[in-house]
Amino acid sequence: MVDRRGEYGLDGSYPRLGLLVQAALEVAAAAVAVRAVRRGRPALAAASGLVGAGLGAVALGGLYSTRRGKFEVWAELLDELDLRGDERILDVGCGRGAVLLLAAERVPGGRAVGADIWRRRDQVGNSRAAAERNALLEGVSDRVEFVHADAQDLPFDTDSFDVVVSNLTIHNIAGDDGRHRALREAVRVLRPGGQLRIVDFLIGGYVEPLHAAGCRDVSVRQLGWRMSFGIPGNVTGLVCARKPES
Repeated sequence: MVDRRGEYGLDGSYPRLGLLVQAALEVAAAAVAVRAVRRGRPALAAASGLVGAGLGAVALGGLYSTRRGKFEVWAELLDELDLRGDERILDVGCGRGAVLLLAAERVPGGRAVGADIWRRRDQVGNSRAAAERNALLEGVSDRVEFVHADAQDLPFDTDSFDVVVSNLTIHNIAGDDGRHRALREAVRVLRPGGQLRIVDFLIGGYVEPLHAAGCRDVSVRQLGWRMSFGIPGNVTGLVCARKPES
C-alpha cells in the first residue's frame, strides 16, 4: 500500500459526470426492483438488483483506481527503473502531482519537474497551487519544480532529463498529429540512454511514433484491474521506451 499525505482529487470527467449518471441508474434499477417485487415478478426484481449491484461495483472500481490503484501501480513502475537517486525526472501532465511526487521521493539528490497546463476538466481541483501544496505535504518540495507548459511544446533543452513519465495525459490531446508531437517532445528532452514510461488508454497508437522518434526497446503491456477506473473492458496500458545512447 502507498500512503499519501496530499490530496490528489479524482481523475478526469468520469468522477464528475459518470458517478452521477451511475447513481441515477442505480436508483432507477432499485425502483424497478421494488415495483417488480410488489407485482410478484421475482425474476425482474432479481435482474434489476443485479444491474444495480453491477453499477455500484463499477463506481467503486473507479474510485479505487483514482484514489489508490494508480499510486500502487506507479510506485511499482518507478521502482522498476532502479534509480540511483540523483536523476532528473520530468512528469508530462503532472496534475496535482500524484506520479511526480512519488518520483521525487526516489531522487533525494536529484530533481523532479512537473509540466502541465492544469485544466480543471482533466482532474477535479486541478491547479498548480494544489500540486505545490501536495509537494509540501509529501516533504519533497525542496527537489520539485512546476512549469506551466504544453506537452506539444516543452520549454526544456534537448537531452535534459534521465526519465520522462506521463500518466493519462497524452490521450487528452486532440488528433494524432498533436499526440505524436507530444511523444516526439518527450523523446527530445530525454538524455541519451534515458527511459520513457507512459500510462494511457491509446497506447497502441504510440509505438510507431516512438520508433520514428528514434526510441529503442519500445514495449507495451496492460496494467490490469487496478488501473481500470471502473470502466468495463477498459485496458489501461504502459508504454516503455529508451532513447539510444547515440
